[in-house]
Amino acid sequence: MVNEFERLAAGKLLIASANLMEGTFKRTVLLMCEHGSEGSVAFILNRPMKFKVSEAIAGFGDVEEPLLLGGPVQADRVYFMHTRGDLVEASEEILPGLFWGGEQEELSYLLNTGVLPPSEVRFFLGYSGWNAGQLEEEFEVGSWYTTDATRELVFSDAYEWMWSRTVRSKGGEYQLIANSPELPGLN
Repeated sequence: MVNEFERLAAGKLLIASANLMEGTFKRTVLLMCEHGSEGSVAFILNRPMKFKVSEAIAGFGDVEEPLLLGGPVQADRVYFMHTRGDLVEASEEILPGLFWGGEQEELSYLLNTGVLPPSEVRFFLGYSGWNAGQLEEEFEVGSWYTTDATRELVFSDAYEWMWSRTVRSKGGEYQLIANSPELPGLN
């Protein structure tokens, strides 16, 4: 699994292995936004909450997309990804045409004026973070896989199938893993 860890970088997907049974990360797919010697930051892509953005965040009254649980760190703060880094100052490009962060007021204006459609923004409550060396240890015990991210996957609303489809896309032995039951002892 060390080879998997060595491929990890901003813009890659972090996929929970089938044996990672911890509730927050069980069968999750995360987008890595920062990864370096000091630690890592990622957002869970397939944990929609019961709230819509319009119900949870002031200034985004027309955004009927679900608010996503980004992770357990700073779970009282909202983060976002979007497609318009050319219009949202202070955003960082993660993949070609996919940006993280920026000025929330600018984003609100772009959404409220129709310049940016809500389907091109993802809002997250909290984030997932690891200190230096922590994620590498988790890879060594087989908790994670990694693969390339795509903009289409980040904006997919196939939350329920995202984990199995992403694991299956790795091919080979991963196709069997993607079909494994959540609770093998009950199968």
